[in-house]
Amino acid sequence: MSPRGVTIPDVRERLFAAAERVLEREGPGALTSRAITGEAGCAKGLLHAHFDGLDEFVAELVLDRFARVARHAEELRGRAGQGTVAENLLGTALALLSSAGPTVAGLALTRPAASLRIREALEGGAPGFDTVQDAITDYLDAERHGGRIAQGADTAAAALALVGTLHHLLMTGGHDRQNERERAGHLVALLEAGLRRGPYDIG
Repeated sequence: MSPRGVTIPDVRERLFAAAERVLEREGPGALTSRAITGEAGCAKGLLHAHFDGLDEFVAELVLDRFARVARHAEELRGRAGQGTVAENLLGTALALLSSAGPTVAGLALTRPAASLRIREALEGGAPGFDTVQDAITDYLDAERHGGRIAQGADTAAAALALVGTLHHLLMTGGHDRQNERERAGHLVALLEAGLRRGPYDIG
């Protein structure tokens, strides 16, 4: 346990990670301030010392995980021409499924006040699914420019299809992570094949 007055490095991330473990193990109903700080091994009042209650904590957790995936997606453009298109897309898909997994992404649905905070933050420009979608489109545009996908490929539609499917998996998924990864992999393979052919190649 952390003594009073002693600064804990990266306290936000420590609490966020603890909350994720509680969610994974026991579900949203078990997520309380006491459960989080107990899991984190720190003083019971630490969460309220850094957040204005559990709703703000939940909102910040969800937004932090979305921002983490957005940063990963924004690094995609630098991978244009490296590896394979399918590998690069799948890497981003798996990052979203793991960093903003179903237990985290669906958490705000159980707390209306947190959901409102998240929506307001996203409308104010915080990174979310739109940021990831734009980053994937930019990456695919770079791959099209480099000749690795067809010139007529609809990159925006492909990015929307991928992000929309991932959003569905996050909002409706359970704890079968392997099944979610496999479904994402199948979609990426289909998208990559279509991007290589382009919209006019039906042969």
